[in-house]
Amino acid sequence: MNIASLKNCLRTLLVITLGLPLVITPVQAASSKTKPNVLLIIADDLNDWIGPLHGNPQVKTPNLDKLAARGMTFRNAQASAPLCNPSRASFMSGRRPSTTGIYDNDQPAMPNLPRDFCLNQYLRQFGYTSLGAGKIYHYHNYRPEDWDDVVFYADDTLPNHDAVRRPGPFGYRMFTEDKPDAAFNEQRAESKLVDAQSVSWCIDKLKQQKSTFFMTCGIHRPHTPWDVPKKYFDLYPLDSIQLPSVSTDDLADIPSAGLEMAHNGIQHSAIVKAGVWKDRVRAYLAAVSYADAQIGRLLDALEKSGQQENTTIIFVGDNGWHLGQKEHWSKSALWRQATRVPLIWVAPGITKAGTECETAVDLTSIFPTVCELAGVPVPKHVEGISIKPLLANAKAKWKRPAISTFLQGNHAVCTADWRYIHYADGSEELYNEKADPLEWKNEAANPKLSSVKKDLAKYLPALNATPVPHKSADGPKGKKGKRKKGGEAE
Repeated sequence: MNIASLKNCLRTLLVITLGLPLVITPVQAASSKTKPNVLLIIADDLNDWIGPLHGNPQVKTPNLDKLAARGMTFRNAQASAPLCNPSRASFMSGRRPSTTGIYDNDQPAMPNLPRDFCLNQYLRQFGYTSLGAGKIYHYHNYRPEDWDDVVFYADDTLPNHDAVRRPGPFGYRMFTEDKPDAAFNEQRAESKLVDAQSVSWCIDKLKQQKSTFFMTCGIHRPHTPWDVPKKYFDLYPLDSIQLPSVSTDDLADIPSAGLEMAHNGIQHSAIVKAGVWKDRVRAYLAAVSYADAQIGRLLDALEKSGQQENTTIIFVGDNGWHLGQKEHWSKSALWRQATRVPLIWVAPGITKAGTECETAVDLTSIFPTVCELAGVPVPKHVEGISIKPLLANAKAKWKRPAISTFLQGNHAVCTADWRYIHYADGSEELYNEKADPLEWKNEAANPKLSSVKKDLAKYLPALNATPVPHKSADGPKGKKGKRKKGGEAE
């Protein structure tokens, strides 16, 4: 062997033993067994009414309680947008609505998000098998070619079932066993609901996986309609239901831009007048417990698969939901109840069991954090910041506030202490989150707090992109649905 060959052999040996850098392809980089699997579970319209967030004293979510006990719960996580389509487009791409121009539900996301901008496609470049089921993007608004395997079940909620729909706003059907068809079986019927089907699909895929995977499971409940089996309603006797705390004339100090988003409290007035407030709160709670049961099935399957110890689990809600708070129902507002979402991380070797973080973060953090945990570069288009330091230490220093955007030019800047809302017309709201967590008193006109507003305003997005062209997004059953202003496709 000549001297040159000997040097090459020694160089190769040093690379192997000392870990010196080699030029390798992304797929080779991701082939290491140290790469974690990633399981992303997305709930739809879920606010803080889960056990780990203590938003409702009556709610029963044993599976989310168990998940939180294993990892870190972020108690001040904010959606990038308080609406399904722009929120999902944002956290799956890492870009803000104010940058993409995707602000509303009837603006198709995929034509305006290049393929490699989306997390499910980006990770494939590094050897991840990308799998998805359920509502991940907004209904059918996704590209099948960006996944190794993906499925979407139309939300038909057992159309042939003869359960009667409750009249009034946010009517629902309670699936029961008391129907003429003797062949009806509640367990079998529940298995046909879309969330059960999505979870079953993911469970089957877990059994088949032999390579590193990125799996997303979109749970549609507690999105309306709250059509779930009777046993979940039975968890919450109607006469025991506690209503949310509200303030009389809560909208009196709200600027016209905020009133328009809340439809001037008309929906809340209709619900109170119809005498169905308790009934609708009960239905929402039932839908939350149903969603929790499906999430539990998936988490149990992950544990049984033997892959739990090498799987980062992220549980997130796409936006919050009002049930009368601030005389408002649904989402589509920049108040706490509409933008605050559940966010739980279990990152093996990083998060500590049963920890909580009070730092305000928004969901643009998901993309870069997954990249950092997976050991892959964060792409340049991503605007969010990795929260890996907070996963390791809930009290780590953090200067960046959370930002939520609803429609063009309207933003909320959130910290542990304050929520500052700035509307496109220049009007404002300011809430002291420590002293007034229910946001009953708008302090924006208080001259003593002008410096607080000035400091928070520095973080308002400089860009307010022109909205992308509107085109009715596919709604339930794959049909182009009618929609209310600022509301869901129906």
